[in-house]
Amino acid sequence: MKVLLINGSPRPDGCTYTALSEVSGSLKKNEIETEIFHIGNAPVYGCSACRLCKEANRCAFDGDCANELAEKMLIADGVVVGSPVYYAGPNGALCAILDRVFFSRPKERFAHIPAAAIVSCRRAGSTAALDRLNKYFTINSMTVIGSSYWNMVHGNTPEQVRQDLEGMQIMRRLGENMAFLMKTMQESKKIIAPGDVEPAIATNFIR
Repeated sequence: MKVLLINGSPRPDGCTYTALSEVSGSLKKNEIETEIFHIGNAPVYGCSACRLCKEANRCAFDGDCANELAEKMLIADGVVVGSPVYYAGPNGALCAILDRVFFSRPKERFAHIPAAAIVSCRRAGSTAALDRLNKYFTINSMTVIGSSYWNMVHGNTPEQVRQDLEGMQIMRRLGENMAFLMKTMQESKKIIAPGDVEPAIATNFIR
């Protein structure tokens, strides 16, 4: 089994990476393979609502990492999305990528994948950022993993994040909880066949 951990920070080895590494270490102790995927700091496309992805099942914009990330997410047994907090929200580049990842693939392909969000902040805005990231999971029938507190760490440098002893414990516990659920799901599939996911029905407030 494998968990894909997404580093949504422009810094490859900063505070968000430090938190993700703690989750990764906990997963590895439970014999779960991990990969940390860094979105980088190159320019990314925002969704243009062209809807070409509805025929191709991939985003029409191929100039950044969105399509690569989508394919990695769909073959992973679990997903953890990490982001720094900017103005009480996740990194805008990460949100632009995730908008296109989730919009360009059928919802049923993400159903039941265990998922968790973590955020890193200096002081505040963490709960709002965490809420935004969790919405990607709940709208796609993914199974959201929690910990002993909200999935966040505090600090302005990786060294300060490591000093956030409760935050580091939260990350380790998150890894433990995800490993437990993944193993439980793997065993349950031997006796319970996954049910079919009904295709999404999209309506608006008029009809």
